[in-house]
Amino acid sequence: MHRSHRHRHNWSRLAAVVAGLVASAGLVACSGEDGPERTVDAFLKGWRTGELNTIGFVDPTGAKVPAATVAQEIRELSGELVDAPLTLTRQGDPTVVQSTATATVRLEWTLPDETSWAYDRPVRLTQGRDDQWQVIWEPQIVQEKLTRGDRLGLQRVRAPRATVLDAAGEPIVAPRDVVRVGLQPSEVTDVKAMTRELDAAFRAIRPAITPPVDLSDLPKRLDEAKPDAFVEVVTLRDEAYRQIRSRIYDLPGTKFQSDKLDLAPTREFARAVLGTVDPAHAEDLAKHPDRYAPGDLVGHGGLQGRWDEHLRGAPGLTVTIKRPKQDGTLESTGTDVFEREPQPGKPVKTTLDVATQKAADQALRAERRRSALVAVRISDGAVLAAANGPGAAGENLAFTAQVPPGSTFKMVSALGLVERDAVTPDTDVDCPKTLVVDGRSFKNSNNFELGEVPFRTNFAKSCNTAFAALAPQLGADGLAATGRSLGLEGQWQVGLDAFTGKVSAGGGATEQAAAAIGQGTTVVSPLAMAAATAAVAKGAFTAPKLVLDPAPEPAGEPGPELKPEAVTAVREMMRAVITDGTGTALKDVPGEPVHGKTGTAEYDNNPKNTHAWFVGWQGDIAFAVFVEKGGSGSGTAAPIAERFLRALP
Repeated sequence: MHRSHRHRHNWSRLAAVVAGLVASAGLVACSGEDGPERTVDAFLKGWRTGELNTIGFVDPTGAKVPAATVAQEIRELSGELVDAPLTLTRQGDPTVVQSTATATVRLEWTLPDETSWAYDRPVRLTQGRDDQWQVIWEPQIVQEKLTRGDRLGLQRVRAPRATVLDAAGEPIVAPRDVVRVGLQPSEVTDVKAMTRELDAAFRAIRPAITPPVDLSDLPKRLDEAKPDAFVEVVTLRDEAYRQIRSRIYDLPGTKFQSDKLDLAPTREFARAVLGTVDPAHAEDLAKHPDRYAPGDLVGHGGLQGRWDEHLRGAPGLTVTIKRPKQDGTLESTGTDVFEREPQPGKPVKTTLDVATQKAADQALRAERRRSALVAVRISDGAVLAAANGPGAAGENLAFTAQVPPGSTFKMVSALGLVERDAVTPDTDVDCPKTLVVDGRSFKNSNNFELGEVPFRTNFAKSCNTAFAALAPQLGADGLAATGRSLGLEGQWQVGLDAFTGKVSAGGGATEQAAAAIGQGTTVVSPLAMAAATAAVAKGAFTAPKLVLDPAPEPAGEPGPELKPEAVTAVREMMRAVITDGTGTALKDVPGEPVHGKTGTAEYDNNPKNTHAWFVGWQGDIAFAVFVEKGGSGSGTAAPIAERFLRALP
């Protein structure tokens, strides 16, 4: 009995040790073909495909759950992230305690804008009577705060959009006073008379509202509105409202609300250069579905479009718990589970000077043809103004036009001729009415002739035949070389699309003659001509610049120093244009002496079809004026230049 008892005692101790070893091993892992890790891996593989039929599922009470139900609930719980890329990985081996196991799973979502959201979740398993491991299904596997019926929702948080700054570092678009003009239906006694009065008042505003205020639906809107409603007619800048206040304030039924809106200094202020900011268009959403969402503010055209990504910053993202409403839409429960803060946009610093830009806009205000005026600071190349007309034009002709420069290019031809010692300002050069070169006839405006006169007079009076006769002295490529010394055809960037010019080279005798007077295959933009004019004024080319920060590349290298005697001669002749030539309209402009050159550029085979040009400088400001189909430079462009200079402070 004693031995038998001792034997049973030893066997019990051995069994306990073995059991303990087995249990101890289970706390670390359980491997093998039928281990829980195999079930977890299969679960993760089928998570995204919905193919979970090889896996058993139970709920926390032990009740069986169909695999199809689990697949459906995973999709529903994923909510608005259901199509977001998701990586699922098991972190190490499961921990097993007797018939239960726990595995750690890493979920890593790729959200919009390449945002990563990663976290670990436990997956519990239980071993059934058939020794097969089953996943204990519960919504918290997807995310710890989810319960049945919840959905993961994604909310974009718009980043504060930065602004475009002027040369002084001040926002060009800033909150400005406006007045909302409206009507109260119950107080309007005569709708037709009211419409006539308002229309006449709005048309009297200067500069004119473009497009005009459309009042065609006003009677219908008044009829459909409540009697005491505020039916808005138009929102006016405060300065525009004050122009017509006395005409509309006492009309029966008119009501006024003061407000502030983010606006440029004036309605037309550098409109084509700045661009606009608008809610995302349908084409924006279609072209960049990963970048924009409905309601996002998007830059269109100009600086706002070119630097949109820089200005708008990066939107924030919030993953929140949502629940379905009765209509099927989702509403937030107020529980956020992930947040990425929005990154505010960064401003774009420009060289635009408010006073100079206003003067340029004002100079073009009355011009009904497509037109442009560019002003650059001679000392450093800063673009002070870039105006486009008529009105708030959307196309930036000031930078992108590719048109013949006409006689303004005689500034380049004259520099090349004097540099090569072909002429001096005092050299007598014949100026006949016409000149035939290889069968092509060249003539002067209105068929004038000067006879044998000093070259300076030919320049001041803009004699085409004299320059055509001198063209061979430049050679096939001499004009292009001189143009390049003034920055034409240069590799410089200003932060917006800009055409730097293309100068005729390698042509025959007729092409050389045409190129010498700014015709032929030579084409330029107003910006390129303003920069070339600044180079003559300074004595060396300085690349124009508009955007300072972020600085575009390449900014452009400084040009070579021009021959002092040659550039001095051209300056003197450009002054003679103002005092005794085709630019006398600017003769009495106050301030420092004005230098310039008019231009009338044919753009087809009909001599009556011409663009109007004027280039020049006063003080430290060089400028170019262009009017498409504007006729003569002296008759159209020079008066615009005069208005510009007189409007400068």
